[in-house]
Parts: sequence; structure tokens; C-alpha cells
Amino acid sequence: MNARGMAIVVAVIVCATIVEGFPMFKGGRCLCIGPGAKAVKLTDIEKASIIYPSNSCDKIEVIIALKAHKGQRCLNPRSKQASFIIKQAERKNLKYRNK
Repeated sequence: MNARGMAIVVAVIVCATIVEGFPMFKGGRCLCIGPGAKAVKLTDIEKASIIYPSNSCDKIEVIIALKAHKGQRCLNPRSKQASFIIKQAERKNLKYRNK
């Protein structure tokens, strides 16, 4: 292999190692866009999901699945209702771990 070919191979390897260290999405890949709703009618809630901060999203997300196939809503994690749901989920998880 000549010197020019070797220089190209080295340049490609160096570029690949530099690019691998950069995050692809700086803003994260959160499911909830914006602050979310303050509250949802309790009778409309079918299931609540709590997604804790991770590498892909740096905030807590509270996602509510609505009954009658009305879709999903994101709750503002700082709202009273979301705080209550998070505490209930943590209690349930703690009780489950102690069994």
C-alpha cells in the first residue's frame, strides 16, 4: 500500500473514533414535548407510566393512557396529580420488592 492510501485509511479511522464520541441528539429523545398537562380526569385514566431520566431523555416523564382508546397524555411531572402518581408508583414498587 502506498503512502497516500495509508494516509486515507488513518484519516478515516481517526474520524470514526472522533464521531463515535459525539452524542447524536443533544436535546434527547423524550416522549413528551413541552411541559405537559397539569391534570387529567381520574375516571379517564386507564394506565400510568413513569419514565425516569436516562441517557436518551434527561427528565421524568409521566405518560397517562386514556380509556376508550382516546390516546395518551403527558402530565407535567411537577403538577400535584403527577407527584401523587409518582409517589403511588414508588410505594407499589417498594412493596413489591419487599415480598
